[in-house]
Amino acid sequence: MAKEKQIAIKEAEITNNCPECFNQELKLTFYQKHTYNPFYHRTTDQVTHEIKCKKCFSIIYPVNWTDDIERVFDYYNKLVTPDRKSVRFTTLFFIILIVLLALAGTGIYMRLEGLI
Repeated sequence: MAKEKQIAIKEAEITNNCPECFNQELKLTFYQKHTYNPFYHRTTDQVTHEIKCKKCFSIIYPVNWTDDIERVFDYYNKLVTPDRKSVRFTTLFFIILIVLLALAGTGIYMRLEGLI
C-alpha cells in the first residue's frame, strides 16, 4: 500500500486580517505531495496550499480571501520552489531485482548446459 504525505516546503507568517476573527496573524503553508511504497519513494510535482488563522485556528478557503490576502498569496506562490519530480528506489527493490536476475541467469546457464 502506498502512503501519501504532504511535506511542508514553505511557510510564511502574513499580517492580513482573518475573515473570521479579524486577527492579524495568519500562516500560509505550501505542501508538496510525496508517495511512499515498499519499493520506491516518489516526489510528485503537485503543490497545495493552506492559510490558517493562528488565533481561531480556522482554515481560510479561497472563497473568503480578501484582495490583500490574494496579493500576498500570489507573491509567495511565485517564491515557492518545489523539489523536482523524482522516483527513488528502495533497497528492497534492488534486492528483489538482483535475486530475479540471478535466477534468470542460473536458468539460462542450466538450459545451455543441458541440465534441464
